[in-house]
Amino acid sequence: MGASVAWHLAKRGLTDVVLLEREPMLGSGSTGRNAGGVRHQFSSEANIRLSIESIGLIERFRDEVGADIDFHQDGYLFLLSTPQAVETFRTSAALQRRLGVDVDWLDAAEAVRLAPGLRADDVIGATYCAKDGIADPNGVTMGFAKAAQALGVAIEKGVEVTGVRTTDGRVSGVETSRGAIETPVVVNAAGPHARAIGRLAGIDVPVDPYRRHIFIAQRPLAGAWDVPASHVMVIDFDSTFYFHREGAGVLFGMGDPHEPSTFDQTVQWDFLERVTPVAARRLPALAEAPIAKAWAGLYEMTPDANPIIGPARDLDGFFLITGFSGHGFQHSPAAGRVLADVITGHDPGMSLAPFALERFAERLTTGEHHVV
Repeated sequence: MGASVAWHLAKRGLTDVVLLEREPMLGSGSTGRNAGGVRHQFSSEANIRLSIESIGLIERFRDEVGADIDFHQDGYLFLLSTPQAVETFRTSAALQRRLGVDVDWLDAAEAVRLAPGLRADDVIGATYCAKDGIADPNGVTMGFAKAAQALGVAIEKGVEVTGVRTTDGRVSGVETSRGAIETPVVVNAAGPHARAIGRLAGIDVPVDPYRRHIFIAQRPLAGAWDVPASHVMVIDFDSTFYFHREGAGVLFGMGDPHEPSTFDQTVQWDFLERVTPVAARRLPALAEAPIAKAWAGLYEMTPDANPIIGPARDLDGFFLITGFSGHGFQHSPAAGRVLADVITGHDPGMSLAPFALERFAERLTTGEHHVV
């Protein structure tokens, strides 16, 4: 998010920008730990519009940003096993189509043809969008960052923000581990740490971290390996189990609705014991597949699973782009453009009401229903 905003600001001629990163490298937090999925299949119009713009830019990334990225558009396949899920996705698919997204409604047999090796005997419906896919989070981040630097943006790594200075109700600077920076504008793009940065400015940012695991299974030494050859992302919506090809192996994961908020990113191997039965039921090849690698990262969740994009009403010059609730990487191209327009006084071309910080206090949330 920070790199995208910086590049979009520089493209608009605002190059006196400093991007601060606490870690030694960009993308070493949640960005570098996600599965890389990009999709149009959301339930809210605002998120679908962000997806249309973001995936369009990812398709043109080399031409517009100047960097090569790894991008496989093999589609997202949502598997639905309950009448309630079918009803929800029929409504969402109709909205997606009205906005120009080509989404197919499939039966179980068609889903298996798209993802060979899949077990779908309990599937009563599925949706598929061929323009969804898997992109490279590190490549996109570094592409934005290097292009921003080429336009004059400064990127300072290993620098921690320790304070936000205000004067007469507006931002006047930030304090860092390397000294103060005078600035009339601060953008909180701190992901799961956004609440802490908000506190430095006296702003309550309702974003909390939740651990999510990713596992990489490799082909067994003996026996068949009946898995999709493409990079199609398959999501069992009711369990939130998902998988896609990752090199010669299969990447998979699943949410844990019972785990409380935490900053702990250590792998909990006992959680794999809960994932394995679900994985084996949906993709039987995973039943005997050894795990080659595993890691955990943090979702930055808001109460309604929609992000916060825009200004803080109670502090002039303080802007937020955070709380994307598991779909941040894929929306970074459009979200960065939207916030850059707001900061520079341009029309962002869409209502920011679904993303306004104040929606929580005013109870104006509708939320995103397709959270994985």
